[in-house]
Amino acid sequence: MGFPRMVNVQAAPAVVGDFCDSNPRATVDSGQGAFVAGPNGLAVGLFCWADPTNTMLNNYGPGAPTGFVHRDQQALVTAFLGDDSMVIPPGYQATAFNAGGFWVKNAGTTTSAIEQTAYTNNSTGAVQFGSNWTGASVTATIAEDVVTGSISGTTLTVTAVTSGQVNTGETFTGAGVMSGTYVVSQLTGTPGGVGTYQVNNSQTVASETLTGSYSLMNVSAVASGALGLGDALSGAGVTAGTYIVALGTGAGGAGTYVVSNSQTVGTAETITVATGTATKWVAASIGAPGELVKMTTWLNG
Repeated sequence: MGFPRMVNVQAAPAVVGDFCDSNPRATVDSGQGAFVAGPNGLAVGLFCWADPTNTMLNNYGPGAPTGFVHRDQQALVTAFLGDDSMVIPPGYQATAFNAGGFWVKNAGTTTSAIEQTAYTNNSTGAVQFGSNWTGASVTATIAEDVVTGSISGTTLTVTAVTSGQVNTGETFTGAGVMSGTYVVSQLTGTPGGVGTYQVNNSQTVASETLTGSYSLMNVSAVASGALGLGDALSGAGVTAGTYIVALGTGAGGAGTYVVSNSQTVGTAETITVATGTATKWVAASIGAPGELVKMTTWLNG
């Protein structure tokens, strides 16, 4: 612990992520191998989402969260001479709770009220009460990921990219491709373009057209708000359930973003970006913006 730098008039009621009561609690069932923190680490005291294999947790994702990350002194200090940490390093064991009572930081702009719905930010896992997070409105096109490639063993060789790009974790289909084949990592070549990639299934596939499960959204203008991982997308030509999987050249504003669902929106159109989602949790105490609030799944009455 570092040298104290401030003195509070009143002691803090808790640390974000602590249990706030002794009511029954429940944890999320994981896939084989249990949950581990995702590639960016996992912050304690925030909501989290499981990946499609149900083995990895991230502080971002689509729709309602998988659970909440409780503080159990499981975060590690990895910065040299660091005072403290609230982040579980990538690959370390993690647990998600889907019922119980916890202390959370009110990340909103208004004071919480008893039994107000807790809303989470799909890009960060942060919590606010009573109203959803402000989304964004953008002008964009979407191109499905289509490439020409062959597979020898577990090596995918991409010789041409018709549209979109190749992404880690993306499933590819084709006439001779084994079902469930996805990209593990890129080995050589232009990032997301022509080059070689490792796939999970060993097979032999002659050069052919391959279609990915993701698409690439090109945002040309942002009318309001900002985009982030896990944000849901809707628009006249957008497939229902589409959300941002990864950042491309964009980092909240104009640029490219990897999105779920293979689709094409060839003409630039207005796309609405939803940043927040209502959860089943509610406030159990009153707290101003930036203060700790009790959050629970146990309703009164």
